Amino acid sequence: MYAQRSPKFFYLILTLMIVVTSAFITAVPAQAAGIGTWSITGSMATAREYHSATLLRNGKVLVAGGRGSSGNLSSAELYDPTSGSWSSTGSMATARYYHSATLLPNGKVLVAGGYGGGSYLSSAELYDPASGSWNSTGSMNSARTGHSATLLPDGKVLVAGGFGGSGLASAELYDPASGTWSSTGSMATARRLHSATLLPDGKVLVAGGLRTNYLSSAELYDPAVGTWSSTGSMATARSEHSATLLPDGKVLVAGGYGGSGQASAELFDPASGTWSSTGSMATARENHSATLLPDGKVLVAGGYGGSYLSSAELYDPAVGTWSSTGSMATARYAHSATLLPDGKVLVAGGYGGSSGYLSSAELYNARMQLFLPFITR
Repeated sequence: MYAQRSPKFFYLILTLMIVVTSAFITAVPAQAAGIGTWSITGSMATAREYHSATLLRNGKVLVAGGRGSSGNLSSAELYDPTSGSWSSTGSMATARYYHSATLLPNGKVLVAGGYGGGSYLSSAELYDPASGSWNSTGSMNSARTGHSATLLPDGKVLVAGGFGGSGLASAELYDPASGTWSSTGSMATARRLHSATLLPDGKVLVAGGLRTNYLSSAELYDPAVGTWSSTGSMATARSEHSATLLPDGKVLVAGGYGGSGQASAELFDPASGTWSSTGSMATARENHSATLLPDGKVLVAGGYGGSYLSSAELYDPAVGTWSSTGSMATARYAHSATLLPDGKVLVAGGYGGSSGYLSSAELYNARMQLFLPFITR
C-alpha cells in the first residue's frame, strides 16, 4: 500500500509537471525545425533538367535521361531514401529529354518518345529494376515530345498529343502484354505541354497546353470506347502548368504560362464537367512541381516566374487557399518531385539560371510528430 500523501505533496508534483511541460513546449520550435522545411540530401552524379523520375516498388527513385551541359542524356540513377544517396544504373539505348516515364503493373518502367540526337523520337524502352538494365520495346506510331502518358486501370498506357515537327492530336495505347502500340481515338485539338489526369471513374482529363496558341480547352478520354469528348474549358489558357487529383476526386490545375506567367488556380469537377476558380498562388510560376501530400494538401515548388524560383506553397483543399512554406535551398525549374513512402518529397535536378544545370537534391518534410512527456507511478 502507498503511504498517505499530504495536499502539499500533490501541489508540488503538479507544479513540477507544469514547469517541465512548459519547458518542453518552449523547446518545440527547435526540435520541430525540420517540419515544413527542406533539407539537403545526396546529389546526382549528373546534372540534368527535363528528366523523368519514377518511384519504384522497392521504394527507390529512378531518374532517367534529361538534358545537361554535355547535351541530351541517356544515363540513369537510383536514389535510395534509406541512405540518402544515388547510385548509377544501366543507361538507356537512346539519349532523350522531355520524354514520358510510366511505372507499369509488373514493376518495370516504360520510357517513351522525347527529343534526342537532333530528332523527335518514337522509340520506347523498358527498365527492369531486378536487373538494372533497359530493353527496347515497340516504337510508337508517331514520334513525339512534350506529350502526356497515363497508366489506365487495365494496365495499358495512354500517350496523347505532343509535338513531332508539328502539333499532334493523335493518341496511342501501349500494351505491356505484347509490347506493342496501337492507335486509339484522336483528340479534337492538337496540343503539347498539357496535363493529363486519371479520374476516379477511369477516364482521363487532358487540359490546356500549346498548339499555335495557348489553350484553355479540355477533353475526356473514355477507355471503354476509345474516344474523346469535350468537357468544360478552363477560365485561363495555360501550358506547362500542374494538375493534381485531389482526395475528393476534383482536379487542381495551378500556374503555367499563357502569354504571361500565371498564379491562378482552377478546380475541375468530374461530376459536372465544369471548372471553378479557387485561391491563387502568391507567386506566378511555370515548369514547377506539384505533389499531393499524405494530409491531402498540395505542395508546389520552384519553377520560373520572371526569375528562377526556390519558393514553395501549400494548397489546402478544405479552405481553397494557398500558404507559404519553407523555400528550397536552390532555385530550380524543370526539376522532378517524387513523394517517398515515408511522406517526404524528393526534388532533384532542374535548371537554376546562373547555377546552370543542377545535380543537387532536397527533401521536403511536412510531417509533424510531437511527443508530450507523461509521468507514471
